[in-house]
Amino acid sequence: MSHLSNRKAQSASAQERTLADLKPGQRARVVGFAESNALAQRIMQLGLIAGAMLTFVRAALRKSEARMILVEDVA
Repeated sequence: MSHLSNRKAQSASAQERTLADLKPGQRARVVGFAESNALAQRIMQLGLIAGAMLTFVRAALRKSEARMILVEDVA
């Protein structure tokens, strides 16, 4: 799928992190997924795709699931 990127083999930039790292009120942009699996596919079907902007309000996923979603900080 075009929105799915495997970033494990690539070096992450200093500002790139996972959804699990965000605190309430922080904004971020989804840059990809650490793994290509059924859960990643389901999350993308729900609309959380690469390029999506989000503001973290509260956790809606398990920590292990949130660690799969790679994000970068936005101003």
